[in-house]
Amino acid sequence: MAFDAKLGRRGLLAGGGALGLTGVLAACGQGGDDSGSGDAAEARPWEFTDDQPATVKLDQTPAKIVAFTGMAAALYDFGIEVPAVFGPTTNEDGSPTTQAGNLPVADLEVFGNVYGEFDVEAYAAYGPEVLMTHFYYDPATLWYVPEESHDEITGLAEVTALNVDDGANTQDQIIARHAELAESLGADLDSESNTANKERYDAAVEALKAAVAANPVKVLACSAAAETFYASNPATGNDLRFFVELGVDIIVPDALDEATGNYYELLSWENADKYAADVLLLDNRVQALQPDALTEFPTWNALPAVQEGQIVGWEAEPMYAYGLAAASIEALATAIQNAKKLV
Repeated sequence: MAFDAKLGRRGLLAGGGALGLTGVLAACGQGGDDSGSGDAAEARPWEFTDDQPATVKLDQTPAKIVAFTGMAAALYDFGIEVPAVFGPTTNEDGSPTTQAGNLPVADLEVFGNVYGEFDVEAYAAYGPEVLMTHFYYDPATLWYVPEESHDEITGLAEVTALNVDDGANTQDQIIARHAELAESLGADLDSESNTANKERYDAAVEALKAAVAANPVKVLACSAAAETFYASNPATGNDLRFFVELGVDIIVPDALDEATGNYYELLSWENADKYAADVLLLDNRVQALQPDALTEFPTWNALPAVQEGQIVGWEAEPMYAYGLAAASIEALATAIQNAKKLV
């Protein structure tokens, strides 16, 4: 059966489930006064060739950018302010979602906070200069742009889209593309904050490599929903592919769900213990159940990694800036370094 990115990702999100595709630590680095995105940058013509591929040319660097929340968070980490977003931005209590990174969410225009929600009328009235988002495999399927209003939305402003999964690209490569986009918008990649973030990221990568070499434990990337425990396929996530390259032993499920693109194996809660793991890399997004909500599931409580507290949060939609990604990699490295071998 041919892979259907639309079914595998959009179908699951639309159904409210958890997508099996790291980080519980707060990230360092954000938009600052050394970003290089001042008036001089805004006055010059802007041109960027994205991954569709399409080249956008504007008379000046855009100020009224509207971006998918995760992309806006990445740009902000590099020093570019994005004033308007769509996608998971705030939780019910108003706090930032994991995908919002360090964005000043209270100051943003938000045209849609959940999957399938996009206020086209407000977006048009805002007068966007460019819409920026991601895509998976198919550039015609823009992330968090509803299919039913796709043509109307994309007709209102130029579109710049980066490919965050082509089946082979890895998180480090995708971060580099976001850095190129940020630089085109005026970010100074050699600024103090960007240099510090890159150094932190490089150190985190080395720490993860050292941790897995010293303590080669088994890791299960997973996600939890009310009816289903998802065992994720490391081949289908750009971050997981990167972690495997670095030496992390991530379990490969043996009964992947072909109908939804082989992203994961769907397990009933009665079978949640099918794979023995020393560490659980658990989807920490708002649509996935978190440990405090899983205590009522007996099979969850019985998992050796749960009993030992060897759980680390996983941004199943990774962050694509060095400061933000460093925090996730540091968390995984620490979890592996400190883990007991249970299997």
